[in-house]
Amino acid sequence: MALIVQKYGGTSVGTPERIQAVAERVKRFRSQGDDVVVVVSAMSGVTDALIKLARSVHADPPVRELDVLLATGEQQTIALLAMALEKIGCAARSYTGQQVHILTDNAYGKARIVKIDETRIHEDLKKGHVVVVAGFQGVDDLGNITTLGRGGSDTTGVALAAALKADECQIYTDVDGVYTTDPRIEPQARRLDRITFEEMLELASLGSKVLQIRSVEFAGKYHVPLRVLSSFGEGPGTLITYEDNDMEAPLISGIAFNRDEAKLTIRGVPDKPGIAALILGEIGKANINVDMIVQNVAADDTTDFTFTVHRGEYKKALDVLKRVARELKAREVSGDDKIVKISIVGVGMRSHAGIASQMFKALADEGINIQMISTSEIKVSVVVEEKYLELGVRALHNTFGLEKTGQPAS
Repeated sequence: MALIVQKYGGTSVGTPERIQAVAERVKRFRSQGDDVVVVVSAMSGVTDALIKLARSVHADPPVRELDVLLATGEQQTIALLAMALEKIGCAARSYTGQQVHILTDNAYGKARIVKIDETRIHEDLKKGHVVVVAGFQGVDDLGNITTLGRGGSDTTGVALAAALKADECQIYTDVDGVYTTDPRIEPQARRLDRITFEEMLELASLGSKVLQIRSVEFAGKYHVPLRVLSSFGEGPGTLITYEDNDMEAPLISGIAFNRDEAKLTIRGVPDKPGIAALILGEIGKANINVDMIVQNVAADDTTDFTFTVHRGEYKKALDVLKRVARELKAREVSGDDKIVKISIVGVGMRSHAGIASQMFKALADEGINIQMISTSEIKVSVVVEEKYLELGVRALHNTFGLEKTGQPAS
C-alpha cells in the first residue's frame, strides 16, 4: 500500500466529463489499496475569466482582493471532484488551502509555502477518504488568502507530497511525459522514461513548459519522486528522480528553447571596474531580470556590454539603457527583440568533452550564426535569430541522436 499525491491541471478537469474521468482514475488507485491525495487546479479558462472579471471592476485590482477572487476557481473544482468521487462510491473530502493550513508568506500573487499542517489530511486518510485539496493557494499567518502564481498547483502537489512523505507525486497533464524536445517543433521527439531533477530544473528554467520550476526545486530539495503522466491515456510517463549510479547518463537528455528573449547592447563605455555593476544595477532597479551577459573589451580602452532580458521587458530595458548611455557618454545603444535561446541539457556533459563544439558545428552546418553563448556544468545555451528556431532545434536533435528510433550519441 502506497501514499500517492496526484495533481491534475486545468485541462484535466476542464469539463464535468473530465472531472468524472479523474474520479474514475482515482478510484482505481483506491481499489489497489493506495491512499490518495488529489490536488487540482481551476477548470481551464476559469482563472483567466476571473482576472477579466476583476479588471472589469477595477483596472488595477488590489492584490489581496484579487487573490481572494482567484482562489475561488480551485474551490469549485475540489467540490465537483469530491462530488464525482462520492457518486461512484469513493468517500472523499475537499479542502481549500486555508482549511488544511498551507501556510505561506504574504507575497500576494506569488506567495511561497512556508509550512503545511498535514494532521487533518492524515486523519481523513485513516478513515479511508480520498482527500481533495485546492492547489495554487494558501493562507498567511494573519489568515489572509494567498495564491502561489501561475502553475502554483504543481508546487502545492509537491509540497503536500513532501509534508506527507508520499511514495510518489504524480503530475497529470495534457502530455504523457517529458520529451527530448517539443514534439510540435520536432516530430521525432522521444518521451524520456526518466530524467534527473537537475536536468529537469535546467529544462524548466530554459523554456520547457511541462512543469513549473518551483515545483521541481521543491521536489529536489525534499527528495520527492516526481512522475509526469497524461490525464487522457495510460502509460508510465516520465519519472524525475536523483541521479543513480546504475543509470546510464545520456549525453544529452533534452533540448529546450525560449522565444521570449530580447538582446540589448551598450557600446563604447569606459573599461574600468564597476561599469558592469553600474549598468546592471540600473536595470535591476527597474525590476528587470537579466539572463545572459557578454562583455567585450576593445583596443581603445572601451568595452561593449550585451545582455538579454524577457521580451516583454525589452522596451523598458532599452529606455533605461539609453539613459545610462547618456550618463556614461557611451558611443551607441542597440537592441534586438527577434532572437531566441536554444539550449541542450544533459548530465552526461560532465564526463564528455567536446559537446559544445558539436553543438556549434551542427548550427554552423545549417548556416545559423550564434550571437551569444552561456554554459554550465550540464547545459549549453546559445542565442540565435528567431527565424532559425525550428531549424536549429531539429538539427541539434538529430546531431545528438535524440530521435525516437535512434540511440543517444556517445
